[in-house]
Amino acid sequence: MRLTRRGLGVLVAAACCYALGEVAGFPLLRAIAGVGIGAVLAGLSVALWQPKVEVSRSVQPERIERGKPALASLVVRNGTGRRPRGFAAHDRLGAAEHLVQIRPLEDGAAATYHYELPTHRRGRLAVGPLVLHRSDPFGLARGERAIGGIAHLWAYPRLHAVRANGAGYPRHHHDGPITDPPLRGSSDLLAVREYVMGDEVRLLHWKATARTGQLMVREYADPAQLRFTAVLDTRSGSMSPELFEEAVEVAASLLYAAASAGQHCGLITASGAHTTVDSGLRVARLLLDELCVVAQDAADSEPLVPAARSRPGGTLVLVTGAGADLGTANRWRPDVVVRLGDGPSGGGTVSAPDAAGVVAKWNALGAR
Repeated sequence: MRLTRRGLGVLVAAACCYALGEVAGFPLLRAIAGVGIGAVLAGLSVALWQPKVEVSRSVQPERIERGKPALASLVVRNGTGRRPRGFAAHDRLGAAEHLVQIRPLEDGAAATYHYELPTHRRGRLAVGPLVLHRSDPFGLARGERAIGGIAHLWAYPRLHAVRANGAGYPRHHHDGPITDPPLRGSSDLLAVREYVMGDEVRLLHWKATARTGQLMVREYADPAQLRFTAVLDTRSGSMSPELFEEAVEVAASLLYAAASAGQHCGLITASGAHTTVDSGLRVARLLLDELCVVAQDAADSEPLVPAARSRPGGTLVLVTGAGADLGTANRWRPDVVVRLGDGPSGGGTVSAPDAAGVVAKWNALGAR
């Protein structure tokens, strides 16, 4: 709650009138000062009033592709024992606000308000809290109160229909130590871990169980499991912000198709993020969450990938700009380099001005 510029002006003018009335002995000036101070106090009392209501919200669906419709549902309940009058409030949508006209509610009654959310931009959008703005009729004071919690809408990058890569070579035990998520299903012993509900009893490791006092199971790696890793160039100098959004769509489409096809997937960015998951649509959400909030680096970082990090097994695809310098990424010998922008294709390079063009060329290569 605060005074507006008009309210401060009235307060200063009232103080001057009162002082002048005292010095000059004019009762009228003192009366005018009293009226001004009374108006300011009345404005503050109006701004202090806030309706006592309970607010809850939900977002449906919570995760959606960019550009598809999403709906926010706002429930306002009156549990005060009296009937408050209607009021206007704003539901915050990130940096923007949505006006909601709340109607009067009887005791114990609830009203639900629906409105569409903006999904034209990729990102994690905070929905809420509900902000109540109050001001007096003369604009002397203004009050603001936030009620209710916050829900989040995940606007994923658009997913294009892309063929899953099927040429990823197997990862064997001689590829080096396995540090990413376990690959289950074969005879290469990876580790011994605690038993969790659903593990097969035949995998129990009795010696480790006797030594630790807890049920322990053997974790195996599958050397025939196809693997797919996408490296996304997040350096600010590699491409424009518009092309970067296309690059994110390419990486998301390739990773989603690979995870859907049963491949173990990984995402590496120039900023240092390294996310690896098992196969399947359930775990693919972790990669999409990462790509939902990924942004270009503030500074043009070098190198593209840390030189000390070893090359992941399986197929490796690098997504970058048309004129970007790969630098140390060449040491990883990427199977395919995707370049967004105008440039030639061929020889392990796929170039196109947008994500749709890249996907069309990728699918054409896979169909041969």
